[in-house]
Order: sequence, then C-alpha cells, then structure tokens
Amino acid sequence: MTGRRHLVPALLAVAWMVTACSPQSPVAAGAAGTNLRAEIVRTVDHDPNAFTQGLEIDGTELLEGTGRPGESWVQATDLDSGTVRARAELPSPLFGEGITVSGDTIWQLTWRDGVAVVRDRATLAEQRRVPFDGEGWGICALPGALVTSDGSPTLTFRDPVTFAPLRTVQAMQDGNLVSRLNELECADDGAIYANVWTTDALVRIDPSDGRVTAEIDASAVRDALPPGPRDVDVLNGIAQIPGTDRFLVTGKYWPAMFEVRFVP
Repeated sequence: MTGRRHLVPALLAVAWMVTACSPQSPVAAGAAGTNLRAEIVRTVDHDPNAFTQGLEIDGTELLEGTGRPGESWVQATDLDSGTVRARAELPSPLFGEGITVSGDTIWQLTWRDGVAVVRDRATLAEQRRVPFDGEGWGICALPGALVTSDGSPTLTFRDPVTFAPLRTVQAMQDGNLVSRLNELECADDGAIYANVWTTDALVRIDPSDGRVTAEIDASAVRDALPPGPRDVDVLNGIAQIPGTDRFLVTGKYWPAMFEVRFVP
C-alpha cells in the first residue's frame, strides 16, 4: 500500500504533559450504566489508505495493524518524530486484524485464516504462526493473559505463550449481551475498551465478569473528520496514551487520528 502519511511530530511530548440492547445486538443509547462521550483534545494526520484493525502505543512508538488481503501490514512509528521505524507486510491472502504487544512479542490476528502471527517486537519479523478456532477481530494484553474478540459478545482470555484459551466472559449491559466487539484496548485502569463494530460507540468492560461499566459516544470524532481522498469506513482503533487519561482513536481509511478523553 502506498500513500503513507505519518503522525505529526511531538505527539508523545504533548500527550505526556497531560498526565441495552436486545440479545446479540449492539449497545443501545440510554442503556443502564455510565454514559460518556469522546472529547477531542487534538487532531493528527493518519494514513487514509490504512484499513486500520489494531492500534497500540508501546513505549515511544505507535504500532498499527491493517487488514484486507494484499493490504495488511504492521508498522511501528516513532511518536516523537513521526518516522516509520519498521514495517512488515502480511502476505496475501491473509487478512490482518488486531495487534498487541506482550513482552518481546507482537501478536497479529487474522480474520478467517485460522492463525495468529507471532512477530518480533523489535524488527516486526514473523517468528511463527499459531492456529486457533473461529474468527479473529481484536486483541489486547492483560498481565498473564491475552484477550481476543470475534465479533460476538464473547471475550476469550488466552495463554500469552501458547495462545490456548483459558476462560471466556460475555459482555453484558443491563442483563443483555453486547455484540460486535471488535478492536480492544487493555487500559491502565484495568478495564477493556472495545469498539462496537459499525457504530460510533465504544464500551468499557470489566474483565472479571464481562459487565459493561460505561458506554462511550464517539460520534464527535467522525463529525470532525477532514475531507479525504476516499470514503471513510467505520470507527476502529483505540490506544491509550500510557500514564494519562487520554486515548488515540481512528478508523478504517480515516485521514485523521484523534487524541481524546472520555468525559461525562
């Protein structure tokens, strides 16, 4: 894929200064629980050719993974300079999905190809492939476990070395299942944040029991999108800026990425 656009310089420096639905349906507005909204702090450039599937900040780098056969890659960008340090393509016909860092390893899911790709954190080089059942959507890392989504209400907790399933929880709000869980972020507050696919909503989930503790309206970020060279797709991509209450969010083929905080 060409037409790469980097993050503006000094993103890290600025960020560091500021320390319901029926079963099997998406979360509905007005459901029980805490209602939050995404307040935009600032806007930065994003590659409008990136079909974003996974987003994560690790140290001084932004890691991004994309999807679609022949368009799937993983990239490490220096947050301070905006320079792409490393990039690895996922060979076609594999369809890339979520990514996360666990120790010295990057895990990259595939959608319906039945494998997770294990990469070296430093070089992004592929080390091995691990088979798994079902679809791969989002992934994030908690202490001692990886957490994956598959587009359903189910979150699967996996061994961070073997990828074997350890347990599952069902995302629930007001006694109803919350489906279409997609990109995941395991945040500093111990919660799991998830995009709800095809919507401008996110949910905050308690990993101990799957209870949705907050619903986040992120429609303001779509409303703030600048014109781009192609039609934008859904909101997808969430990464906490470590040590702060702020997150980066973007979407598939979005020409912008937004630094936001979640407020009442």
